[in-house]
Amino acid sequence: MRIKEFLGAAVLDKNAVEVGEINDLEFDPEEGAFDKIVISLKSGSFSKETVEVSYENIAAIGDYVLLDIELPKKVDD
Repeated sequence: MRIKEFLGAAVLDKNAVEVGEINDLEFDPEEGAFDKIVISLKSGSFSKETVEVSYENIAAIGDYVLLDIELPKKVDD
């Protein structure tokens, strides 16, 4: 998968609930690998809250990214 295909991919938590999409990646030049992903959370129309998730918390990558953790749910005002 190319980076441009990865960016914008839907993210599901461990309960298969769509929590957001990939917004950015954090690259560790010493390791030569990505160590975190930045997820734009699904919330209000104009809200762009993000959360960083460690690469170790990714269970699978395919048409979407599946996490092995549950992210807190945001309540819309």
